[in-house]
Amino acid sequence: MKRIAIGGMRHETNTFAPTQADYDAFSILSAEPSPLEGEALLTRLRGANIPVQGALDRLQALGHECVPLVWAAASPSAHVTEDAFERIIGRLVQRLREAGSVDGVFLDLHGAMVCTHLDDGEGEILRRVRAVVGPGVPIAVSLDLHANVTRRMFELADAITIFRTYPHVDSARTGERAADLLHAMLVSGQRPHKAFAAFDYLTSLPSQCTTIAPARDLYQRLEAVQARSGVSLDFGMGFAMADIAECGMTLLAYGPDASRTQAAFDEVADAIRAAEADFVTQALLPEEAVRRAIAAIAATAPGQPARPVILADTQDNPGAGGDGNTTGLLQALIDAAAPGAVLALLIDADAAAKAHALGSGARAPFRLGASADRPGGGPVEGVFEVERLGDGDIHCTGPMFAGWHLQLGPMACIRHLSSGVRVVLASRKFQAADQALLRHVGVEPSQQALLALKSSVHFRNDFEAIASEVMIVKSPGPCTLDPADLHWRRLRSGVRLGPLGPVHQPA
Repeated sequence: MKRIAIGGMRHETNTFAPTQADYDAFSILSAEPSPLEGEALLTRLRGANIPVQGALDRLQALGHECVPLVWAAASPSAHVTEDAFERIIGRLVQRLREAGSVDGVFLDLHGAMVCTHLDDGEGEILRRVRAVVGPGVPIAVSLDLHANVTRRMFELADAITIFRTYPHVDSARTGERAADLLHAMLVSGQRPHKAFAAFDYLTSLPSQCTTIAPARDLYQRLEAVQARSGVSLDFGMGFAMADIAECGMTLLAYGPDASRTQAAFDEVADAIRAAEADFVTQALLPEEAVRRAIAAIAATAPGQPARPVILADTQDNPGAGGDGNTTGLLQALIDAAAPGAVLALLIDADAAAKAHALGSGARAPFRLGASADRPGGGPVEGVFEVERLGDGDIHCTGPMFAGWHLQLGPMACIRHLSSGVRVVLASRKFQAADQALLRHVGVEPSQQALLALKSSVHFRNDFEAIASEVMIVKSPGPCTLDPADLHWRRLRSGVRLGPLGPVHQPA
């Protein structure tokens, strides 16, 4: 038995997004700020598909004593404030010092956290943890598929594992893999040989989906090489909305000897470089997407079971830093009177509170969505009927979020009277990636003709199986689809802004 310190802090930072993550934002799984400490970390996340829980389960199964530090997570947004970072990580490091001697450390990090005072949040966490435990204690880390892995992170951690699925259905499994690497180091007393590379082109979120090519094929290749070579390989696809020098895709390898590790690494790296052209993303403007969706609905053969057309509102994805409140796609649905259309989730606490004050069955004017000074158009105004109310206390049921218990505040389903378009409102932001979110306010997803979902890819984990077709929509919003559309200031020179895109040259 070894004593393993366990903790983490997860945040995906869109430096171009409108809203920062303060301390109170770290409440993704509860109504209160969510940093979990001590016994709460060992018990509160049981059954959740989260890396820290996967690692915890595996380490305990291997007979180790897990020493809980602090774990916290927030929805993606703009920068994490200095106050939030220092309070959470300050407490994590304090608990690590108080724990005394430990034999190893596991950290559940995201890999794309940027703070108001730090470009490399995870690198700084690792620096502070390493300063406490010293060079002789192995540190294993799990990261999100969208990690922008920096050289500092790679050097300070002894082993890193990264999600291999997007939607992230393997979150807990990634924590398990990190725990296995840590266990192997503790048993052998040896650190693995390492290899690292950063690639010179950026990719958009929809193109990174691992249920479709080219990402699907690259991960299949990676796992085949790993099985054949015995080298642990992990591919971080990057988060191309973080304006830092080391933004982008990376490949990491950990193996038993230098030559075998490098050979496996080179084979996968060559495949990633060769796949660049296949990452080009096709997207539709809102009006065209709605027109095509209506045509697809009309073309359903008589007597055939209808399956919803899904429009992914990728540029207002709360899972990538959006606030879930832009109205471009909603306006297009209303203008076209799209039949059987439901938009979810529109994050508007004021509108949700008004619906609750009015009560089910009431009809009244509503003003929905972002203010006119935000990207994505001004508010949508009209008369709506309140169809169903909910308290936002939701147990997710889909493959990715199974075991998650969300607290989204007052929710409602309201219907636009003249067009029939329905809108699912929530008070706290979360992307529309689980069918339970819609069922909570009486909307059965499989029975709708058209679902407009504020999500880029995660919706696929629970909605793709019921969809007749999926279209990516480029409606105005802060989660920019094309990296070439962003005003980069800190990105390193020579990186192509998208597959086969223009080469970035800093001003």
